Amino acid sequence: MHADLLFTGGPVLTPGGPEGRTATAVAVTGGRITAVGGDELHDLAGPGTEVVDLAGRLLLPGFQDAHVHPVPAGLELAQCDLSGTTTAEESVATVRAYADAHPEREWILGGGWSMEAFAGGTPAKELLDAVVPDRPVYLPNRDHHGAWVNSRALRLAGIDRDTPDPADGRIERDASGEPSGTLQEGAMQLVGRLTPPATPADRLAALLHAQRHLHSLGITAWQDALVGDFLGMDDPAEAYLAAAREGSLTARVVGALWWDRERGAEQIPELVEKRAALRQGRFRAGTVKLMLDGVAENGTAALLDPYLDRCGCATANRGKSFIEPSRLPKYVTELDALGFQCHFHALGDRAVRDALDAVEAARAANGPSDTRPHLAHLQVVHPDDVPRFAGLGATANIQPLWAAHEPQMDELTIPFLGPERAAWQYPFGALLRSGARLAAGSDWPVSSPDPLQGVHVAVNRIEPGGTGPVFLPEERLGLTDALTAYTAGSAYVNHLDDTGRVAVGALADLVVLDRDPFAGPPQEIAETGAALTYVGGERVYGAE
Repeated sequence: MHADLLFTGGPVLTPGGPEGRTATAVAVTGGRITAVGGDELHDLAGPGTEVVDLAGRLLLPGFQDAHVHPVPAGLELAQCDLSGTTTAEESVATVRAYADAHPEREWILGGGWSMEAFAGGTPAKELLDAVVPDRPVYLPNRDHHGAWVNSRALRLAGIDRDTPDPADGRIERDASGEPSGTLQEGAMQLVGRLTPPATPADRLAALLHAQRHLHSLGITAWQDALVGDFLGMDDPAEAYLAAAREGSLTARVVGALWWDRERGAEQIPELVEKRAALRQGRFRAGTVKLMLDGVAENGTAALLDPYLDRCGCATANRGKSFIEPSRLPKYVTELDALGFQCHFHALGDRAVRDALDAVEAARAANGPSDTRPHLAHLQVVHPDDVPRFAGLGATANIQPLWAAHEPQMDELTIPFLGPERAAWQYPFGALLRSGARLAAGSDWPVSSPDPLQGVHVAVNRIEPGGTGPVFLPEERLGLTDALTAYTAGSAYVNHLDDTGRVAVGALADLVVLDRDPFAGPPQEIAETGAALTYVGGERVYGAE
């Protein structure tokens, strides 16, 4: 039988890595890989076979993003996009230009500003008032744990010096006690709930725009880390269902259903109903997202010991636990018994420990299962907890781009953690050496969704284009291990067991890179790009 698709001229990244690899050709028939070998596969080419000459470029499994938010990313790209700004001046100029170009918009929405662009990571409302005095402005930062607002938005929300902080957030204030213009965590919703929601057509367009971009990076599947209603963000569920129904969802997508942190176990029957309803074509939602804490830069990541102040002295702040730790084991045990995967946002060492304790409780109560829990972000992990991942079968879901020296790390994080805890950050190497399974994701639009940028940092622990210093060099990964995290590792947490590898019988979800990164120095990995992307043997992207 002739193949539908034949790749020749290798190299091919097969299970086991590049060491001793001999495959230089792969045949695909009916959407699956039917042969892996060498020149002998040329006999499978027939009149109708599409033959792709790799010409020395690397063929590997399609990348999978284990933690991403494509619909909000797509919406932000269509609004006031601040993701390319690096200074306060650039940010304000971008807002002014967008507002001037869209006088019809009742609200100025978008986001993506960098905390390091502003003193203390908290921009002031007066900067926005100067360029948009007559319309409300609501702009989440790039990590979506804080929002920049103007005076008009604060007045519409009724926020003043007497407004108390919500239990799960903080209103930043000036020296006189007046709201300064930055809302942290749950306080974002005080304004976010007033913003006009995107229309179904807007959300579908955003999804398809984001999908095209992700395919162009070699991504064939992902886990949407928030399906539901959270802090005014648009629920992407209907967009996925619509795309799946019309056949425009070409990626394979797992949805993580949002756990309402202001409620308890009474919401579990609703999650069961949503799981049954949200299943269409290549989209299914069998995961529950439990957001345990915030982020270190604004002091809301949950820590075992207090944050430090600028003088290096301990404060009274240990961050926030958004879900009561004493109740978390019960929730996770019940979800696990119902077959749900638990996807934890766990950034601080206390949140990581709480998540692992909950998984341990579920294992003790329910016995072994195939629910495949995973912990995302893992910025600070106490060394005692590193070996627990492998023992509990909990996957470490890493966002490698964050593991490098840059202003947000050096100015807003390390000084407030202190040297000991700063050395516990993003322990990729230690986790791997302990036997933990690694998956990888981007958290886009928080950071770039390009897997090869993430691989570059995982291998070098230096930002793409940077020259040093290396951030905790002992935590670097090898190139094969980093690529495996973005392919087989993420395929595992997505329960896509017939993807993530180049092997006979696997689905032909594949990417051809524009070069072989193994052939060049590690410092050039980020220069690599995707040339061709296939899902089920169908081309979904081809570089011009």
